[in-house]
Formats: sequence, structure tokens, C-alpha cells
Amino acid sequence: MLEKTVGEKLMKLGLKLASAESCTGGLVGDRVTNVPGSSEYYLGGVISYDNSVKQNILQVPAEVLTTVGAVSEQCAVAMAHGALKLVGADLAVSTTGIAGPGGATPGKPVGLVYIGLVDGKGFERCERYIWAGDRETNKALSVEAALKMIDQYLSEKITGS
Repeated sequence: MLEKTVGEKLMKLGLKLASAESCTGGLVGDRVTNVPGSSEYYLGGVISYDNSVKQNILQVPAEVLTTVGAVSEQCAVAMAHGALKLVGADLAVSTTGIAGPGGATPGKPVGLVYIGLVDGKGFERCERYIWAGDRETNKALSVEAALKMIDQYLSEKITGS
């Protein structure tokens, strides 16, 4: 269980995690909180399915939403920064994308997902994926990728690399 490993590493480092989710609809928070004791390191998250929530709650700039859109690297990073500030965490992960089966636009196919990770100390990472599954599969793969991204970040912090 990757969520258990992530939790152990967060505890070891004394870090608090937050999440901002769109296409995964709260599944990152669900996986993280499946681990007993997760309240020690997971502060909470925002499910920002609609752009108004991204803008008004997570403070994603309107210009990001109108120019590059909600399914973009810029939005994913802004969402993570918004969650970090909103809940006072040390680390925040975000997911935004098109789970399918509808919602595709020219240049943004079904399965396109951006996952952002920020730590408030200048670290920003965003990864882009295009999943080929159905809606539930695309959501599950996105959550797994988000947990892997967090795990990699924490492992680098622990080893000092």
C-alpha cells in the first residue's frame, strides 16, 4: 500500500499533507485516510470539480482558467499552491484532468491528467499523463501516480538527494 509508505515518510519527516482534487473527486484523500493514524499527517483537501471552486477557494488565477484551462500544468500547480496555503500544510498534491468518457476538446483527449506537487519552499513539480482506461481506471491511475509523486519527493528528502 503506497499510501501507508507515504504516511510513514510524512511522519518521519514531520510533514503535513494537503490535496486539491478535480478529476479524482477526493480519491487521493480517500486513499491517504485509509491508513490508521493518517490524521497525524493529512490535514485535508478540496474537491474543486468546478472552475469557480478552483478560482474562489484555491485561488487559481482567472487568467489561467481562461487562457490554458483547468486541465493544464499551470492550473495543477496553482491548485496545489492554493491547497497548501488554505490548510497550512507543508506539501500539497493536486489532480486535474479529463477522466472520460466525455469532456475531450481539441488537444485535450480523454485520459489527459496533470498532477501537481508543491512544498511552499520553491519546489514545484507537475507531471502529465494520458491514460487509456475507462473513467474509474483513469481516476485510479491518477491517484496512484499522485501517491508515487509524493513518495518520490519524500524519498529524496529522506536521502538528501
